[in-house]
Amino acid sequence: MKMFDVYPRYDIDPVRGLGSWIWDQEGQKYLDFYGGHAVISIGHGHPHYIDRVQHQLRQLGFYSNSVQMPIQDELSQKLGEMSGYTDYELFLCNSGAEAIENALKVASFHTKRSKIIVFENAFHGRTSLAVTATDTTKLIAPINQNDRFIRVKLNDLEAVAQCLDASVAAVLIEGIQGVGGIQVPDDAFLKELKLLCKQNGSLLIVDEIQSGYGRTGKFFAHQYAQVQPDLITIAKGMGNGFPIGGVLIHPDIKAWSGMLGTTFGGNHLACAAGLAVLEVIESEELINHANFMGDLLWKALGSLENLVQIRGRGLMIGLDLTGDSKPFRHSLLKEQHVFVGSAAQSNTVRLLPPLGVSQEELVVFLEAFKKVGYA
Repeated sequence: MKMFDVYPRYDIDPVRGLGSWIWDQEGQKYLDFYGGHAVISIGHGHPHYIDRVQHQLRQLGFYSNSVQMPIQDELSQKLGEMSGYTDYELFLCNSGAEAIENALKVASFHTKRSKIIVFENAFHGRTSLAVTATDTTKLIAPINQNDRFIRVKLNDLEAVAQCLDASVAAVLIEGIQGVGGIQVPDDAFLKELKLLCKQNGSLLIVDEIQSGYGRTGKFFAHQYAQVQPDLITIAKGMGNGFPIGGVLIHPDIKAWSGMLGTTFGGNHLACAAGLAVLEVIESEELINHANFMGDLLWKALGSLENLVQIRGRGLMIGLDLTGDSKPFRHSLLKEQHVFVGSAAQSNTVRLLPPLGVSQEELVVFLEAFKKVGYA
C-alpha cells in the first residue's frame, strides 16, 4: 500500500530537531522559520516538554472522556490564567479544524440560527463546515457546498452590517489571517464587529489557531483590540507537535450533556503536552520574547530592498516580494538551508519561527535572506 498522494513535499527527511533547528538524515542542519505551519511554539526537542509527555506516558497514555481526568482541569485552569480568560470554559478536541466545527456547532445551538459570516482569504480548515468557511474553492467538494456561509471583505464593517440579520448565528474571523497572507484585522474593526454581533444577537468567534499562544506578542492576537469574543478556537502551537485543539467558551453559553463529544480529545498525553507548552511559555517569558524579537526582525526586514510590504505582529510576519515567492523559497531552502512558508498570494512569504528564537538566529536568517537576492 502507498500513501494517498495529496501533499507536495520537499525532498528533505528531517530526523532530529532542537530549538529553532532541524537536521535531515544526511546530517544537514536547517534553520526552521516556519515551525511546521506555526505548530512548533516552544522549539523542537524542549527538555521540559519531553519529560512531561514521557512521564505521563509511563503512568497512563489514554482513557476516554467517560472517566474523571484531573489533568484536563489542570490544563484549563492554567490556560485560563495565562490567557486572561479565567471565567471561560474549555472544550478539548484534536485539531484546529475540529475546534472550528465545534465552535460553529455551539454557536448554532446557542442562537438557534444557521448562517455564518466569514471573510475573504480566510482559512479555517478542511473538514465539513470548516472547509466551507475557508475561501479556497478547489478544497470544497460538492458534499460540502451549502448556502449557510456569507463571505465579505475583511475590515469592511458596512458589508458585515448589511449581512447581519436574524438568521446569522455568528461571525467567524481569524485573529490574523495566516494562509491568507498575514492579513491583520484593524483593531477598530474588531471592536465594532463585537458591538454589531451583540446588537444582532449573533456570536463572535475568533479563530486563534495560528495567531494564538503568544505568536503575536500577546496570548491572543485579538487582545490588541481589547475585545472579548464569545468563542475562541485554538490548536497548532498549543501542543508543540502533539495533536490537540480546543474551544474557549463564554460563561453565558451553557453546556448540556452530549452537546459535544470526542474520543481522543483531551486525552492524558495531549493534556500533558498542552501543560508543558504553557509552563515553558510562562517560565521562559516567551510572549514578551516573541514581541521583542518580532520588533527586531521587523526593523531589520524594513531596511532590505525589493520588499513590497511587511505585515503582522510579533513572530507572525508576512513579506510581499516583488515577484513569485516560490523560486525565492526554493533557493532559501536548498542553498541557505532555511525553512519559511508560503501563502495564498503567490508573492507572499510567511515567517513563523519558534517563540524562543534567538537574536543570533535572526542574524542567520537575515544573512540567508540577503544571499538569495534581498540585500
